[in-house]
Amino acid sequence: MRFVDIIEKKKQGLALTSQEIEYWINGYVAGTIPDYQVAALLMAIVLKGMDERETFDLTIAMRNSGDVFDLSGIDGIKVDKHSTGGVGDKTSLALMPMVAACGAKVAKMSGRGLGFTGGTLDKLESIPGLSIALTVEQLRRQVAEIGIAIVGQTGDLVPADKKLYALRDVTATVDSLPLIASSIMSKKLAAADDVIVLDVKYGDGAFMHKPEQAEQLAVEMIRIGQRYGRKICAIMSSMDQPLGRAVGNALEVKEAIETLKGRGPDDFTELCVRTGALMLTKAGLDQGGRGLELMRDAIASGRALGKLRQMIAAQGGDPLVCDDPGRLPQARQVTELRSDREGYVKALPAMAIGILAMELGAGRATKEQDVDPAVGIVLGVKVGDRVAPGTLLASVHHDQLLAAGWLERLHQAVIITDQPVKPLPVIDKIIDISQG
Repeated sequence: MRFVDIIEKKKQGLALTSQEIEYWINGYVAGTIPDYQVAALLMAIVLKGMDERETFDLTIAMRNSGDVFDLSGIDGIKVDKHSTGGVGDKTSLALMPMVAACGAKVAKMSGRGLGFTGGTLDKLESIPGLSIALTVEQLRRQVAEIGIAIVGQTGDLVPADKKLYALRDVTATVDSLPLIASSIMSKKLAAADDVIVLDVKYGDGAFMHKPEQAEQLAVEMIRIGQRYGRKICAIMSSMDQPLGRAVGNALEVKEAIETLKGRGPDDFTELCVRTGALMLTKAGLDQGGRGLELMRDAIASGRALGKLRQMIAAQGGDPLVCDDPGRLPQARQVTELRSDREGYVKALPAMAIGILAMELGAGRATKEQDVDPAVGIVLGVKVGDRVAPGTLLASVHHDQLLAAGWLERLHQAVIITDQPVKPLPVIDKIIDISQG
């Protein structure tokens, strides 16, 4: 088999066989197929696409390129969720303790952030002492004992995705639905959970700007998961403004804790509760359609916060942060931004606010950079809110003097109009395709 023939075949818009896809992935991981040839194939895929069977075969070949995480030794229904990412997205920190409190088993592997703010691991590491580095055996034991663990990627999972993503990033071949879907789902299937709920975001601060694109990606990923025998569905949620109010690692941990105490922002609480109810339904743990009620009770009873507290302690962190968030890292300075006019908040562009937070040190522009766990932005308003002169628009948590013009740029990002504005929806729709 010659790789140049595979490139030529896809260039002509023909479907690759399972054997050709496996040859490509295995050869690339082994180093026998060079970057320049794979880059040519990736561009052909961007231009000509892949059908459903090809995308599935690519996903499985990538999944099988490294270790597969075996969860079979953990009793109970294992659940996971995946978010395509956004600004202020701290969902795992609140949602996973909620579903664990309702009887689901959570053995979640998360990643670091690149861009606006840190990823789930960066947020967790802002908790003093907490370790995200558990062995497979430690993770299994922890989940068996308390029902939940959130850790960094264990072992050498999906090395093909690491190599392909790095190449796609520098060859303008990121924007391909089959390549995006196979990248995400290869990692989800390598983790071997029973139930997967996808949170596919669209809007200003999301990878997919249009809801139509987000829905296409959701359907593609659902088809892959179903074909592999997983119980899987998706929600589509808006990222036209930051999720919740906090943007920044320790600030987001604090907001997740407040949410588990029943005092979280309405939009973030709604996303967690509705997503969790969907996870319980897919797992058969909703007690006859009582998923929403069970999720709300997990918060009201304190059981969800108790799960987070247990997880933090089990992973070496300071569980007292759940009672006193002041034990989390604190920025040296807090600067308030207040409104100079009356009106209604028309827009809070997520990308602009995310970039401003990254400039404070809450995110990383390159993977080598460290994040400052203490810094970030806490919004005082959301789209649709009425403001008056002096209304708090945002609190800026920073360690260094703000750069010239930085505060003005934040002020410009809070767009105020004279006319009333409807609040933005949190969840646009739920996509649950029949497997019949």
